[in-house]
Amino acid sequence: METELATWHFVAAGIIFALLGALAHVCRAVFNVFPDKLSDTPAVNILVSSDYGWADYFWGADFDDAGYYRLDSLKNLRLSVMSTVLGGLAAMLFVDGAGLGIAQLIEAGAGAFADLFWQRIAEL
Repeated sequence: METELATWHFVAAGIIFALLGALAHVCRAVFNVFPDKLSDTPAVNILVSSDYGWADYFWGADFDDAGYYRLDSLKNLRLSVMSTVLGGLAAMLFVDGAGLGIAQLIEAGAGAFADLFWQRIAEL
């Protein structure tokens, strides 16, 4: 059976990308050993810090007093989720074969989940 790209693939991929964006937000905040923001000068932060970039400066990501990325900031969570969703959906639209490949992965995952569900029901 050949997979065709449908609207529900974009909806499912958007949900998956949103979850990946939330995971990326948590990982950046929790597993960051060194502070991102080293001074009040953006040029110094961008040149010296490996995790602070133009996007953090331009979009205004929140950092605590010590310079670490804030886990409890809804703005940071929104920025992370939105950038992941928009980037993923743009890749699905504009990169040849990416949309079809993601659609096949979604259908394979949904099929495996359905098979597992019915196997558990049969075992009951």
